[in-house]
Amino acid sequence: MSNSNENIDIQREKVFKSSPLISLVSPCKIDDGIIQLKSNEEDEYIGFFDDQANDISYFIPASGSGSRMFQFIFDYLSKNKSSDEINLLINSIEEFAFFNKFNEEIQNQIKNNELDTQEILSLIINKSGLNLATLPKGLIPFHNVKNKALNPFQEQILQGLELNKNAKFHFTIQEEFEKEIKESIAELNIDINSIDFSYQDKNTNSFAFKLNGKVLLTNENTPLTRPAGHGALIHNLNTINSEYVFIKNIDNVQHFDKKNAALKTWKVLSGLLMKFKQDGRELLKNPSIEAFHEFNKKYNFCSDQIINEISDLEEIKTMLNRPSRICGMVKNEGLPGGGPFWTKQNNTISKQIIEKAQISDQAEQLNILSESSHFNPVLIVASPFDMVGNKLDLTEFIDDESYFIVNKNQEGNDIKYMELPGLWNGAMSNWNTIFIEVSSNSFSPVKSVTDLLKPLHKKL
Repeated sequence: MSNSNENIDIQREKVFKSSPLISLVSPCKIDDGIIQLKSNEEDEYIGFFDDQANDISYFIPASGSGSRMFQFIFDYLSKNKSSDEINLLINSIEEFAFFNKFNEEIQNQIKNNELDTQEILSLIINKSGLNLATLPKGLIPFHNVKNKALNPFQEQILQGLELNKNAKFHFTIQEEFEKEIKESIAELNIDINSIDFSYQDKNTNSFAFKLNGKVLLTNENTPLTRPAGHGALIHNLNTINSEYVFIKNIDNVQHFDKKNAALKTWKVLSGLLMKFKQDGRELLKNPSIEAFHEFNKKYNFCSDQIINEISDLEEIKTMLNRPSRICGMVKNEGLPGGGPFWTKQNNTISKQIIEKAQISDQAEQLNILSESSHFNPVLIVASPFDMVGNKLDLTEFIDDESYFIVNKNQEGNDIKYMELPGLWNGAMSNWNTIFIEVSSNSFSPVKSVTDLLKPLHKKL
């Protein structure tokens, strides 16, 4: 974002207004916004994928730091704060893939109980040892596969190629780790069709404001800016020219032995999107309001309100020729994260993925939030092309009013700044959106290092 005073004024006005709030109408549930497929339907879509999949890219945001995975270790070392997690980590230390990264002497010292808890924890996170807490999450060893400790960059590629040997990969990364990331991928010694990287564009950064409304200045007397959240990545996604783009988080990768459920999920989601687009093309050949109603009955991508307000064929063409996405939704088991809701904005009811920060704290809204049956695990198959094969400009489908206001402390200064509409929230607000229930076996995020001891992260 340029330093023009005009931009600063626009952002200041947004930041010091109250956060724009989205009004929840009801949670999406099975048969009311979320489709639950029968196994014969899943087989049909898998067949569709196997027949048609040829132009596939993975888009994997991977700039996140791994430091949060070790927060409980920092708490222990700085405050001597013991916890069940510390005990679990120490008692299971040899089960972690990173254990193999210690040299033989240290491995033996740990096995022979020659090091105390503090020494072991320091060796995991500090420069004197593996220094894991300074790495991006994607470079931290997650799993042992055939006696080799693999990190998520390596495993996302290996599993993606299992799905389609011509798949392409695009990771958004921190620029300073690009060399290490490329070296770790090179260790795989495999022929990969295409891998590329991009960074979050610093021009999308937001200005940081002090509570008195003035811009916080750096030591060089220039306005301080902050990265504007993962919504900025819509610009990176916009550069990808594959018809089908698989969007997932870097830490959602299962042990290679447990990959089949997730691979099946991706086939079902993308096969369904292929069928949606095929049916959409057929509808466009001979459009009618009745046929559009039937089409929506099958895919449930529009609210009844939108369907009932459509009055001419041009509106049908406009609706269909938007970017499309199929989002897998997992049954809610108490994990944090956004979820699928019917929402109302500007008197229009639509399906959106909503985070708690986007709604008011009124009892009625929090009640709707608590009734949600599913959450968003970020298993999204996106098509940035219209029904007839034209690449769309994704920036035209953002709801610019779905930004977030963030309050933080920056080196002793209380600051406020805006984050752009989230990548799968407001940045995709005006897409054709289909929600499908998927198995939780395709979702194994790693928020804490001890999550790597859960069943989906263990070999058979």
